[in-house]
Amino acid sequence: MSEGTMQRAVKRLNRAVVCAAAVPVMFLAAACSSGSGSSDGAEETPAGNAKGSTSASASPTVQAAAYGKLPEACKVLSGKTLGELVPKGAKSGKEGTSSDVSTRGNCSWNSLDNNGVKGSQFRWLNVSLLRFESDPSRGAGDKQARAYYQKQVRDAASVTGAKNSKSQPLSGTGDEATAIRYDLKKKEGTFKQQTVVARVENVVVTVDYNGAGLAGDKAPDAAELAKDTEKAAREVVAAVADANGGSGASKPGKSPSGPASGSPSKQASPSASKSPSKSASPSASKN
Repeated sequence: MSEGTMQRAVKRLNRAVVCAAAVPVMFLAAACSSGSGSSDGAEETPAGNAKGSTSASASPTVQAAAYGKLPEACKVLSGKTLGELVPKGAKSGKEGTSSDVSTRGNCSWNSLDNNGVKGSQFRWLNVSLLRFESDPSRGAGDKQARAYYQKQVRDAASVTGAKNSKSQPLSGTGDEATAIRYDLKKKEGTFKQQTVVARVENVVVTVDYNGAGLAGDKAPDAAELAKDTEKAAREVVAAVADANGGSGASKPGKSPSGPASGSPSKQASPSASKSPSKSASPSASKN
């Protein structure tokens, strides 16, 4: 073999050795680049999100309130009932101020039957309504109403200066009701106070009724006043149901979707409702 032929053979051998040595390096680089693509080691899901990620928690829900509105406070009692309870003041209804009539309402009437030297008969009637809206932070409307109902009963039964106080549950008036009665002596005479607090779903109804014999006239019969007050309370409860489409159609919101549609966003506040424990004095009555 000539010298030139040997040199060419040696060069070909050297090139083969270099190429053979380069192959493992190329395979190693390819293997490294085809490994896990996540820099933090998390396994990728088909959607491209790291496995184990959590979704946002669902918003809290509360059962919608059954009643979404209130009737007009001065129209919850019939003319016949007003004629029996406040005969000289059936048309004297005075509506209380309210920032939201869909959540609270109030109306009062007074009557003075002046019999001259034979004395006078005074009557005062007041109706208050307070509706509670369901709210995730406060709870269901009926539960809020139940708590307020219990507070109203306690307040009505603990009036300063009350004598001969009696309290008893009342059936057939909303979901729950309590009748409270007591005597309250004032400078004008002794007043026979009657209060009925009732709850129907998410609405609390308070009916106050009192009477007194003035200028020497005899005091009214407390039992008769109690019957009249209970009758008025049942009438107001029925008016609440009617304002919401009747007893059957008034409970459409039995779902956990939140407050009933069309109802106001303002939350009823008990502080805006007039207390049932305050009785009107005859000095405020006008014929």
